[in-house]
Amino acid sequence: MPRVPRSAGVTAAALTFGLLATAPATADEPAVSAPRVVAHFDFAKGETPENIALEPDGSADLTFSNARQVANVTPQGRKRILATLPAVADPHTPVVGAAVVLGIARAQDGTLYVNYATGTRATGIWRIPSGGGKPRQIAQLPTNGFPNGLALDERRNVLYAADSVLGTVWRVPRSGGKPTAWAEGAALEPRNAPPAARVGVNGIKVHRDAVWVSNTNAGTLLRIPVRDSGCAGAIETRATRLYAIDDFAFVDRHRDTALAALTGGSEVALVRPDGTHQVVLTPRDGLSNPTSVAVRGRTAYVPSAAYFTRKDPNLLLARVHQRDRG
Repeated sequence: MPRVPRSAGVTAAALTFGLLATAPATADEPAVSAPRVVAHFDFAKGETPENIALEPDGSADLTFSNARQVANVTPQGRKRILATLPAVADPHTPVVGAAVVLGIARAQDGTLYVNYATGTRATGIWRIPSGGGKPRQIAQLPTNGFPNGLALDERRNVLYAADSVLGTVWRVPRSGGKPTAWAEGAALEPRNAPPAARVGVNGIKVHRDAVWVSNTNAGTLLRIPVRDSGCAGAIETRATRLYAIDDFAFVDRHRDTALAALTGGSEVALVRPDGTHQVVLTPRDGLSNPTSVAVRGRTAYVPSAAYFTRKDPNLLLARVHQRDRG
């Protein structure tokens, strides 16, 4: 979620600290420990890491939203720019006013897909060759929308883009082409926020025969079943009171336990299948408005964009493991 007015961030942070729904930890759920910041970025250069995809070697592909770049960052903190989205004359992007690169998804062959929001015909999904190279637009999305999170379902060969302003999940063939409004409804729409901070459906993941999304303004984690026909089923609310939630990731492919970035309060929460949650990472660990999460094996990756703090955008790694039954 790119930078919005500071007052909106303060409000979100206050809600996050004041209204957390928590429950005691249990011995059979994951724990997060040993957080460490492995890379620091330059806010003044637009190096605000918005979203993340992981490479087989353990490095992270990050979208630097305000710089319009995609960068590869190793666990040792080495950075390499993979692509820069083309500049747009006179962008009219909702929410932020500037052209920003947002969600990212990686295919098994290494191809990267990113959302680009500009307020112009350049708004849509762009493809980047494996290893980096010149981006190419493969689908145009509405110019008055804000395509935020992006997910790839390789089994069905489709991409899903979460539009935070229009409250829509778009479905696009992986090869590109015309988008379809796959899911819509009040549960996906922005609400109860100033116009410049109205951000509805945001993060998105394909998990266990469903598309899961977050709604930032509503503070919810939602599940949308994928029917055999490929159509969307009824939207289910799976967790609430996740105030200022951005993107999220599941700890493994077999369970509905997730780690969610709560950007306003600079926290990461462990969200249980029953909807309760517990904060497991905080600003003391190095978070500075985290925007997304990725998990591979026993490692969690958390980019912080510092949209509201404006201090120390970074990439944090932490260990994910089972609690000691001791």
